[in-house]
Amino acid sequence: MSNSTNSTDNNWQYLCTLQTCPLSDAQIGYVPSLAGNAFYVAIFALLLFAQIFLGIFYRTWGFLVATFMGIVLEVIGYIARIQMHFNPFLQNPFLMQVPAKSILIRVCHRYLICLTIGPAFLSAAIYLCLARIVVAYGEHISRVKPKIYTITFMSFDFLSLLLQAIGGAIASTSNTNSSQQTGINIMIAGLSFQVVSLLVFISLCAEFGWRVLHRQNEWDRTHEDVWSASRFRLFLHTLSLATICILIRSIFRVAELSGGFNGTLANQQVTFMILEGAMIIIACTCMTLVHPGFAFQGLWAATNFKLGKGKRQQMGQVETTTPETFESVQVRQEVPKVS
Repeated sequence: MSNSTNSTDNNWQYLCTLQTCPLSDAQIGYVPSLAGNAFYVAIFALLLFAQIFLGIFYRTWGFLVATFMGIVLEVIGYIARIQMHFNPFLQNPFLMQVPAKSILIRVCHRYLICLTIGPAFLSAAIYLCLARIVVAYGEHISRVKPKIYTITFMSFDFLSLLLQAIGGAIASTSNTNSSQQTGINIMIAGLSFQVVSLLVFISLCAEFGWRVLHRQNEWDRTHEDVWSASRFRLFLHTLSLATICILIRSIFRVAELSGGFNGTLANQQVTFMILEGAMIIIACTCMTLVHPGFAFQGLWAATNFKLGKGKRQQMGQVETTTPETFESVQVRQEVPKVS
């Protein structure tokens, strides 16, 4: 990217076209594909409408908010790339000096920031699912309490999101190479933190899965209709795939930004479309086709840890108990009354 401007002709980037300026002067080293980005916008729009419908139908409000925010940011980001197809020479340092062109500033902001922070909201939606999965099988099986999972990883996700947003804002509005690099470094820190959080999350999920498989006689029978259904097992597989896809995408973005905006990865369109766009589309598709509301058979709220400690009610009637209490109940039920 060239910065060779002078005080009398500082609007060269706005006046540039592919016919008058070299592509090396553009914000990125390629012209974003119109067909590819339009296809992604269409897919994300369909997934967005599906998530809204399913979220309202199954009343999975927290999951709906997280996926809604994540997918909306993806749509905005790829619309920005479509706009950049027609003008790849936009650069925020110049645009910040021309208020009349503020709409073009927003284009650059959307492309850089939205596609960076969008998946953090999708990760939050996945984190919300783990606590309910733990409750479905039985809190006593898990080494960690459901609310600790949610609070911890949501906090990690918020910090990651904050770092990415701050870094993206600094990088996209910087007037010097040093300040731009500072923004990039903050974004890398946020993305790296997201990668670490996802790895820890996957490790804890694997550990909980191992405990579930080896303690099947202790599964919470009050939620047997949930965990015994094939749709729930399918949900666990698709949620795992979605998590891995977001992890792959986050690792790619760390590597991409580590080379700077002028690095090799940052200027490879096919790589970006596969490791960024396709990974997130797969993740969102998994979270939509096998929606948690469908998997939990309408019992999403009933498996929320907020319903109490040891007194969670299933469908308003059944009381969930600890392992010892549950066994005691079974014994009392089996012993006949002596009249």
